Amino acid sequence: MPQAELLRITTAILVVWIVGILIWERVAPYRKGLPLFREGFWVDLVWYTLIQSYFLKILIFDYIIAPLQTHFDWSDWQFVRHWPVWVQVFFFLFTHDLYIYLFHRFQHANKWLWRTHEAHHSNKEVDFLAGSRSHVVEIIINQTIEFAPIILLGADPAVIPIKALLDAMFGMFIHANIRVKLGPLKYIFNSPHLHLWHHANYQEVFHANFGTKFSFFDYLLGTAYDPEHTPGNLPENWGLYYDYPKDYFLQHAFSVKRFDERKLLTNKWFTRYYMLRPNLLRFMKKRLNRQTNPSPLETENVN
Repeated sequence: MPQAELLRITTAILVVWIVGILIWERVAPYRKGLPLFREGFWVDLVWYTLIQSYFLKILIFDYIIAPLQTHFDWSDWQFVRHWPVWVQVFFFLFTHDLYIYLFHRFQHANKWLWRTHEAHHSNKEVDFLAGSRSHVVEIIINQTIEFAPIILLGADPAVIPIKALLDAMFGMFIHANIRVKLGPLKYIFNSPHLHLWHHANYQEVFHANFGTKFSFFDYLLGTAYDPEHTPGNLPENWGLYYDYPKDYFLQHAFSVKRFDERKLLTNKWFTRYYMLRPNLLRFMKKRLNRQTNPSPLETENVN
């Protein structure tokens, strides 16, 4: 199948999946009352999902993986080249998920690596979009290790869009505010129940439930936290136990140097920066409202 056609198909599947997850969150919510446009929604959608993903894709594929492919001979390492595509996809899903489990666990145990991961845990309200919030450094490390072997080991070009689709679908699924029981499959595949506990602001789950697509790594290696799935056994608090900046750029600055966002707001220059985008959005909203609902005086002037 031509690559362009495959991309169109995977994009269409992803769009349908997003619509399905949105409906699922409304019909069977894990926690009732969570609004669609919750706090941080626009930061996650605009900055992390759209802008950051776009530029990091260019950086990772064009400036990290491409030079590795060009300047080194990988022909002796390309043992996956003749495997069926579905075997290649499963191989890279499994090996990358094992890496993610181990690296994710290390991030929670190491104070410096935690700073590249804390952004992912900073949402106080977790939904399908919350999984997109990840520090630039974390994305560069994880996606380079995810996609470089696919290219350098000679995998079929179809593996990248297929794996990227499965990653996106599963990432939205495990973060989604949906109540679902997998039965015995919970010992194989990750679920919102396990992963939403991982995002809960409780000490007992800080070092638990590190898997992404597969849960059996947690069960086999003793890091699964799986309380009975009943209304009384659901987390009530998510996010971090300490204050975390709400601004995209400040979130990255906070990983380098700790500061109090509220104290910075006492400075006029910082307040102007901090309120620039909210004020711009309000201005655009007013202009849009004026265009769609002009005042009687404006209507008379036009006539």
